[in-house]
Order: sequence, then C-alpha cells, then structure tokens
Amino acid sequence: MNPELAKLHPYPFEKLAELKAGGNPPEHLNHIALSIGEPKHPTPGFIAEAVIEHMHGLSTYPTTIGTLELRLAIEKWLGNRFQLTGYIQATRHILPVNGTREALFAFAQAVVDRNQEDQGVSQLDLNGSQSAPLILMPNPFYQIYEGAAILAGAEPYFLNCDSDNNFIPDFSAVSADIWDRCQLLYLCSPGNPTGAVIDQATLTMLIELAHKHNFIIASDECYSEIYIDETQPPTGLLEAAVKAGYTDFSHCVIFHSLSKRSNAPGLRSGFVAGDEKVIKDFLRYRTYHGCAMPLPTQAASVVAWQDEDHVIYNRKQYREKFDAVLAILGRNMNVSLPEASFYLWAETPISDTEFARRLFDEQNVTVLPGSFLARDTEKGNPGKNRIRMALVAPIEECINAAHRILSLLEAIQAENS
Repeated sequence: MNPELAKLHPYPFEKLAELKAGGNPPEHLNHIALSIGEPKHPTPGFIAEAVIEHMHGLSTYPTTIGTLELRLAIEKWLGNRFQLTGYIQATRHILPVNGTREALFAFAQAVVDRNQEDQGVSQLDLNGSQSAPLILMPNPFYQIYEGAAILAGAEPYFLNCDSDNNFIPDFSAVSADIWDRCQLLYLCSPGNPTGAVIDQATLTMLIELAHKHNFIIASDECYSEIYIDETQPPTGLLEAAVKAGYTDFSHCVIFHSLSKRSNAPGLRSGFVAGDEKVIKDFLRYRTYHGCAMPLPTQAASVVAWQDEDHVIYNRKQYREKFDAVLAILGRNMNVSLPEASFYLWAETPISDTEFARRLFDEQNVTVLPGSFLARDTEKGNPGKNRIRMALVAPIEECINAAHRILSLLEAIQAENS
C-alpha cells in the first residue's frame, strides 16, 4: 500500500462520531444536524427533469473534455458573473469535472513535481536533506486539500485564519523561502468554515507572487454564489487576474460546483477553468484517470448554469435563516453574519469539543467542533473554541436549534456565575 496513506488524518466527521459516541440525548427532542455542509433546499425540478430527459445518453461513452454545449454554457456564465466575456473560452480554458471535491484532490496529483528544483537550487531542509515541495492552504480548511498534498508527495503548509485578520490568511507574513518551495496554493473564498471573502487587492498580490515564485493558485470558489449582499458578489480569482492585466489567466485555476449554487450535491457536477496550459495538462491526467461526466449529468448541468432565478431564491432563503438565528444568538454568543457561505463560525465559552458534546447530550443538536477543521501550529489551533454551524436545515429547524444552543449557553453561564 502507498505509505503516504498512513499520514492521512481521520476525517472531521469520524472525529465527531467518536465525540458523540455513548451520548444519550433527550428523547423528547428531535435531532437537528448543523454539522454537515450538505444543502437541504430542494433541487430545482428543471434540473432533475433534464437528467431524466437525457437518460438515453447512458448508451454512449462520455468524453473527458465534456460536451461543447456544456463548456459554452459555463463560458457564458463565467463571462456574465465575473466579467470575463471575451477572455474566457470554452475550447481553451474550461474542463467539466464530477464535483469540486474529486477535482481539488486530483489537481494536486497532476500539478506537484516531486523532483522540481527551484531556480536551480535544490529544495533542502535544515539538515541538508531533500525536502518535499510545499502546498500552502488556509487553516482551518477543507480536509481534501491536506489529503491531496500528502498523497501527491508534498508537505501541507498551514496559513492560520484568525479573527485578527478577518479570517483571511496573513499572506504578507509568508517568507520568500516558503513561497520558493510552494508549488500549489489552495485558496477558499468564500471560506469554509468562516465565510470570509478575499478581496481583489489580495488576489492580485497573490497572482503576482505566483508569477514571481512559479506556483499555481487553485481557488476553491464553490460558495461564491451564496452571499449576503446582492450588490456585492465575491470577486473571483480569474476576475482579479483580468483586472490586473493577466488576461491569459497564467498560474490561476478556479473550481466551481453546482452542489451549493443549485442545491444539487448528488449531481456531482462542477468545472475547472483558467490557465490554458494547466487545463490542457490536467485534461491529459484526467483522461487516464477515467472520470468523464455522464451525458445526462452534463445535460442537466447546462440548464443549471443557464438559470439564475433559482440561485437568487436560494440566497434569499439563507439570508432569512441567518437573520432568524442571529436574532436569537447574537447577544449571547460571539458570532456574526459572514460575507458569504451558509456557515456560522461561532466562539464557544468552553472548549469547542466540550460544547459540541454537551449540545448533543443535552439538546440533541449536532455541530462541528472548529478544532476538527484545523491543525495545530506554532501559533495555536485557529479552530479552537469555535464551532461550525451549517444553516442547511429548514428555517424552522434552524430557529429551534438556535433556541437550544441559547439554552446551553445560559446553563454554562449559570454554572460559571
């Protein structure tokens, strides 16, 4: 077996299951899950109908590059959403994928060069031995980034996302030596679990660093369509590249999905777009990988990318849930409205694991401890004493859960008074 497999950490939900093991929540309270970021709003009917209508496509092998119709639909969507019309081209810059999860993982396997030397100087550690290339990523993070790095033979390098910097990594604190060893930078904007959005100026700075130090930016933008202010959609990496004059998208690749945008996590449909050379090489990798998107899925994806009404309504539902939950918890918990995503990243008055365990035992509500989503660093664990709440359940359940969380907060306050 691949020895790198032993380096993989248990997935956060494995740790959560262990934390809850042996719990005995009140039987008179129904269970409410706020732990998993799986959209629960209904998938639009026209998407499901498109799958059914094109089931005859099961008799044909799909190509890895996808149908031109799908790539043109994505091109038009990107052009409208991120002001890329005239720059992004379906035949050069776009590759459909089976959801961002598998693509984010596979991308590192295709990108990382374990034998690369930086500007003629071998990558040596402090002991003078060969050191692994680095993949930089936010901390806390989507655990796929770390697993992808490890199994690609690279070393994960964590950039803490603290409240002091509005939950955005302090990229200016990264040394030139680290950037020199970096081959891939994972971004997540809007962030999971924080909902923080990286602004255009920071994206431009990172693009310039990528050119200077020769690394690729992989921007996970799967939450980009769930934002609070309809007048201020989050800036995308390719949008920032064009505005900074990098109209060929060099060193820049984005990942998008229909899972959150269109409430279609089971469709497993997304795309990768950006740097033409990188996309071409990634297509070659994926051709051998054997991961072509089924034709019925592609047909449904076309109609999903062509419609915005259901996405606008989706945002409206999340805004209503944020307003309702924060009206209950806002005065009793350090938690605030994020710029985007459907998560609340709340501070706990006791350890995050103890709070999550008690919330399950006493109120039958499941949340995810923040420390399960982050790694310990010299500056501590940025997920410590925080929980992630995914407001994906129906609004009535979210309100019910908020009242139960409030009950636990009041009980802890009484114990400490």
